[in-house]
Amino acid sequence: MTRIGLTGGIGAGKSTVARELARLGALVVDADAIAREVVAPGTPGLAAVVAEFGDSVLAPDGALDRAALGRVVFADPAARARLEAITHPLIGAESARRTAAAPPGTVVVHDVPLIVERGLAAQYDLVVVVGADEEVRIDRLVRDRGMTREEALARVRAQATDAQRRAVADVWLDNSGTREELLERVRELWRERLAR
Repeated sequence: MTRIGLTGGIGAGKSTVARELARLGALVVDADAIAREVVAPGTPGLAAVVAEFGDSVLAPDGALDRAALGRVVFADPAARARLEAITHPLIGAESARRTAAAPPGTVVVHDVPLIVERGLAAQYDLVVVVGADEEVRIDRLVRDRGMTREEALARVRAQATDAQRRAVADVWLDNSGTREELLERVRELWRERLAR
């Protein structure tokens, strides 16, 4: 099994890279998707989040209101740390379970936004970072995710810097150009370093 750590700042294009690696044959373990699952209605994770942050983080249907929670935790590093103390152990346990179930020889891509922030780079055989200029990322978040510029900037600034990401990167995939250029870089990575 080859363990790849895939990371990049919000809006950099990490999800596009993960989808292409899955198409090429990798097993992708998506930490963001797992993060949503561990706080789904009826889970102990959601109960713990509500106990910590109150009912104001719930939508009318009882699901987590991610936007409301985001406004709290991205404005307050201490609140973000409290949320991470709840969710990260749950995400880690589920990621480990999925990885353990992979057949021998599988390329397992751990799609983890916080590899740098959590000091996880040493856990992987190869760390792949998707990068794009801050302004490009902010524009994407405003255009594609409906954030205000201030919300986008807060999310970007709450994460590691490009310099911090470059320091742990074995591979840097620049995504300042077109989607097709990025996909070609991913295919090249697969051919040269990951395909068996």
